Amino acid sequence: MSDLRIIEILNALADGSKSVAEVSELLSLAPQAMAEVTLDLDRIDRCGFPEVVYGENKSAETIVDIFEALRKANQPLLATRVTEEKASVVCGQLSDVSYNTVARTIRSRESNLQLKGIVAVVSAGTSDLPVAEECVETLCWMGVEPLVIHDIGVAGPERLLQNVDRLRTADVVIVIAGMEGALPSVVGGHVDVPVIAVPTSVGYGAALGGMAALLGMLNSCASNVTVVNIDAGFKAAFVAGTFVRQLSRRLESSPDSE
Repeated sequence: MSDLRIIEILNALADGSKSVAEVSELLSLAPQAMAEVTLDLDRIDRCGFPEVVYGENKSAETIVDIFEALRKANQPLLATRVTEEKASVVCGQLSDVSYNTVARTIRSRESNLQLKGIVAVVSAGTSDLPVAEECVETLCWMGVEPLVIHDIGVAGPERLLQNVDRLRTADVVIVIAGMEGALPSVVGGHVDVPVIAVPTSVGYGAALGGMAALLGMLNSCASNVTVVNIDAGFKAAFVAGTFVRQLSRRLESSPDSE
């Protein structure tokens, strides 16, 4: 925790906006050194959301230890890229989490975060479901309502047209596609909100493990389309959640919200 942040917390105590108990809790959220990791418990205060566990190359025991520390700090739990074998150990030791076999995520069954806003999660084909489900699980962990629309790729354009009105209810749209990665550009031409494109590694040889989709999305003619890394469902959802968080804060502070 930076010196500036400590001063801010102490000033909050001095002006009465925070109680002694609240200040004590905030000051206890310094990075926590563990056997294999240094847990950033202060991240929720700096960035709006807690630290997330990237499960690859971490043991089930390490994930359990991190989850227990986060839970003790009253922070919602999320781990990505977790194998079924590791998940069975984690879920066997912690009763308040669940595993999504498609997304390969573990998260708290209930989140103490709640945001006003809708994020649409659109997938081009059923082969993109693992990435789409990682998006959905991340959004639920962030307290964001997901609007899920699967299998509306450009090979059947009428499927997208049938869902345009639903897409226009969203504050942010995440579009997931492999192969040539055309769908985000088409969606971007139908909505007036940010479109976060996620290229997937789905496709035959020249798809190059998602590089073709990535390059196509980076060169999108639709001005409201931005792109994250290949198969990065978590990153797309997290960025969308930060948009919604800012929107929620503005709505809550607006005089019309009362």
